Amino acid sequence: MAKYKDYSYDQGVFLPVYFDRQILPGTFEYTLSHLIDNELDLSVFDKRYKNDDTGAPAYDPRILLKIILYAYSRGITSSRKISQCCEENIIFMALSAHTRPHFTTIADFVSSQDEEAVALFQEIILICDEMNLIGREMFAVDGCKLPSNASKEWSGTKADFKKKALKLEKAIEHIIEKHRQIDDIEEKNNIIESDAKYMATLQKQIKKIREWVNDNDDKPGAGSKPIKSNITDNDSAKMKSSKGYIQGYNGLAMVDSKHQVIVGAEAYGKGPEQDLLKPMIESTKGNLEDSVFEKTLLTADSGFHTKDNMDMLAKEGIDAYVADNRFRKRDPRFKDNDRYKERHRKEIAGKRKKSQLYSKEDFYFDPDFKFCMCPAGKRLYRSGRGFDTHGNFVTRFKAPKSACGPCKLRSKCLRHPDRSPKRSVAYFHSGTKNKDAPDTATERMKQKIDSALGRMIYSKRLGTVEPVFGHIRHTIKLDRFTLRGKIKVNCQWLLFCALHNLKKIHRYGSIPAT
Repeated sequence: MAKYKDYSYDQGVFLPVYFDRQILPGTFEYTLSHLIDNELDLSVFDKRYKNDDTGAPAYDPRILLKIILYAYSRGITSSRKISQCCEENIIFMALSAHTRPHFTTIADFVSSQDEEAVALFQEIILICDEMNLIGREMFAVDGCKLPSNASKEWSGTKADFKKKALKLEKAIEHIIEKHRQIDDIEEKNNIIESDAKYMATLQKQIKKIREWVNDNDDKPGAGSKPIKSNITDNDSAKMKSSKGYIQGYNGLAMVDSKHQVIVGAEAYGKGPEQDLLKPMIESTKGNLEDSVFEKTLLTADSGFHTKDNMDMLAKEGIDAYVADNRFRKRDPRFKDNDRYKERHRKEIAGKRKKSQLYSKEDFYFDPDFKFCMCPAGKRLYRSGRGFDTHGNFVTRFKAPKSACGPCKLRSKCLRHPDRSPKRSVAYFHSGTKNKDAPDTATERMKQKIDSALGRMIYSKRLGTVEPVFGHIRHTIKLDRFTLRGKIKVNCQWLLFCALHNLKKIHRYGSIPAT
């Protein structure tokens, strides 16, 4: 019978541990430790401390940065878990030299950063540039919407919050009234005891709402309606994402196409990206140099396409390729992509009842298109004509209020007869595309991106910026922001973007082995 050496797990052993020998060359922790100790200028962190003459010694920012960034690389964001790793994990012990910082120290170090995170991110970009990891051939910009440390249930306008407070007060009144109607003393005592905590929670919520309403105003929107605020984190925004509506921030990144190094990043508390293109361009210039876009192409999706942005790009002389919302429709490679949708529309239309409203075919149009006649015999006068945004020539007509107001056919002519004061009709002239469109920056961008070269360049955008968000969200596990407030959230976003760039340095850069 075979013999085996005796062994037992019910024993311990004392090992001599040399911290510098635990951080082996070729590992990410070695790259991280080498860069922080030898390459990065972290003098900006010295301003945080004023203990030269009095006060206890502080933890070295290099130690804290090492353990925090290494923890983030392992998908650990909790300060308590990071502190626990410094006591139990040999790599964390080696990176921290067994100083064992308390979790409150780690949390305060992360949440109190502002210009320090910006300086750290810029320093890492410069190291990437020195190692020739930034190709400067093409930059792609896009946003990644992540939930924040706030609930969307606490979003609304001041009017919404006042209604919610009244609703909670009525809930408390209902509970009190229920107590009055109970005759059995023993049963009443049991119910009161069980409802006491619930009533205290409601009263606390009412107080929270009242205090916020008294101290804050609605966020002004683009139009007359205000933007929804959030009581927990008013810098965040309720935005639509691929997973439905979330309360969060939009983390933007400008990514280089060579090794997917992030050259510009910032988190914004707004979902729409139309107003964020220029700030991202200015941020990238600040991280590299003002002339970076003289030879570097810029690509962006349709979320950044506006007339003002196209004029800005033309004025700045930036060679950009920004898609509009009709870009796919004009692509000949996608000419048959709606064939199944069209069949579905016909099937649905066959099942629906035919609309009882008058259509364009029920109106008479003057041969010279000076007026048209409605089914009631009233005249609609021409209100405008010209090319629309899709290049179609359109003539529009409107009826006077005196004609539609007393008309007996309002219910058959207007979709909302109780709200709509008058009928309007648009006549689209067939075969009259605008061949002489005005030479605007928007039209030039459409022609530019519709060319074979433009489509080829724009096709690289997806493979440049989207893998970066996939790496940040699913590999290093930033699936939500854990801090509150625009400044703190932006610092957390910059730390993760800096970590992403450190991973690129580890993989593609040159780090000495000794």
